[in-house]
Amino acid sequence: MPIAIPAGVTVTQNDGVVTVKGPKGELSQKIDSSINMKMEDGQIVFEVDENSPVNYKQKNAFHGLYRALVNNMVVGVSEGYKKELELVGVGYRVSNQGNLIEFQLGYTHPIFIQLPKEVKVETKSERNQNPQIILESCDKELLGLICAKIRSFRMPEPYKGKGILFKGEVIRRKSGKSASAK
Repeated sequence: MPIAIPAGVTVTQNDGVVTVKGPKGELSQKIDSSINMKMEDGQIVFEVDENSPVNYKQKNAFHGLYRALVNNMVVGVSEGYKKELELVGVGYRVSNQGNLIEFQLGYTHPIFIQLPKEVKVETKSERNQNPQIILESCDKELLGLICAKIRSFRMPEPYKGKGILFKGEVIRRKSGKSASAK
């Protein structure tokens, strides 16, 4: 499947490294030598190098992997990615000053996390609603890593439904001990 290059995005390849520049930022990715990347009439096409010493299965896996990574880079620098997290629990609070986020998650101490400059963060704390964290970045991989790190502070649990969840995520609830002891 070819990747369409939108207006305002430039893609360059140099020594096996693909660099994508756009209005939201710049990203680069090293590509394995068993994959050939060609740019023709506004599209990027990936092909498997048949003369490569890598085995057939691995070449096909690399083909899909690098196509997906470059596609994520093109979408990221043109549109960007956004993730919303929600803190569900009594007394859970979040605030930020620049890229430093402070969490109050029921522990005896606050938790601080410093985000890289590529990620923009916004926190919302409205009355009678769960606190929210909105993260935006052009790098999908970095955004996913940061969301996983934040969720690891209080993983969603199935008994009370508390924890840090993605916006709209539904936790399957379990009944607990009292429901089964009859």
